[in-house]
Amino acid sequence: MAWQLVFTNREAVALQLKGHFIKMKINEMLNIEYPILLGGMAQISMGEFAAAVSNAGGLGVIASGGLSADRLREEIGKCKRKTDKPFGVNLMLMAPNRDELAKVIVDEGVQVVVTGAGSPTPYIPMWKGAGIKIISVIQSVKIAKKVEAMGVDAIVAEGTEAGGHVGETTTMALVPQVVDAVSLPVIAAGGIADGRGVVAAMALGAEGVQVGTRFLVAEECPVHERFKEEVLKAIDTDTLVTGRSIGGPVRGIRNEMTLKFLELEARKASRDELEDLSMGSLRKAVFDGDMIEGSVMAGQICGMVSECSSVKEIIESMFEDVKKIYLNLGKLI
Repeated sequence: MAWQLVFTNREAVALQLKGHFIKMKINEMLNIEYPILLGGMAQISMGEFAAAVSNAGGLGVIASGGLSADRLREEIGKCKRKTDKPFGVNLMLMAPNRDELAKVIVDEGVQVVVTGAGSPTPYIPMWKGAGIKIISVIQSVKIAKKVEAMGVDAIVAEGTEAGGHVGETTTMALVPQVVDAVSLPVIAAGGIADGRGVVAAMALGAEGVQVGTRFLVAEECPVHERFKEEVLKAIDTDTLVTGRSIGGPVRGIRNEMTLKFLELEARKASRDELEDLSMGSLRKAVFDGDMIEGSVMAGQICGMVSECSSVKEIIESMFEDVKKIYLNLGKLI
């Protein structure tokens, strides 16, 4: 059953609802209980982690960034062994082996593909023919309109508050403009860590949310324990964006590597110098727990993340808070 909010008649009227529940289109489209997707975090959102999110009622998403076709098959297999619920694969369309990865998604019967960093046009006929739902991550209204014209099924509007590769517009400003510009379901991403963020996203017109940073400290998340500790101790001003000078902005928690990167950018260092500094830095952080030279990709809501818990507890707590917030809002109307 799709996730829903249940109200008394008085509360429903107070909230000016036509019925006694709110049901998100995205639940029915993706056959999930809660309107929440796991962000496709490269080297982190792997098969078993994605399965945990799907088993908890959301949509688990396997990140294919940096994977070979065989390794992606392996991660999909791990996910299938751990869940019988729907899950998806995130495909970065700048990947050199994107053709192979796109075909693996079809061959393995994946139900949902989430695309970013490029045009999904070459693969849409193949994916549609296999009955796969296509969701595109975008950072501007212009790109949202383009992917809608291409025939995707839904859009993730990701604000600059998010961790990892980001755009320039905030979630608060981006989501309503995208909602007004397209007729597709819109999923909000960037700066969402609890029920308040979910309610805010829905108020802006979103049908669901995509979450990454909050899940970094989930018990099932495979990152190094020092990575989790870094997220837990971070405050609201502890992230920064590197790579704007070379057209590849990335948000992460400040450390010696990111500060050195910004120093090189200020000196107008070459792309080669910058890439040499950051080469392999995500792997250093995720697997080695290197918080000095590693890239600790995380969003601005780090300061709201204060405890580790299971994926199930995170999702259920988030949506219990959503119910409480809606009820409280009803009392104010």
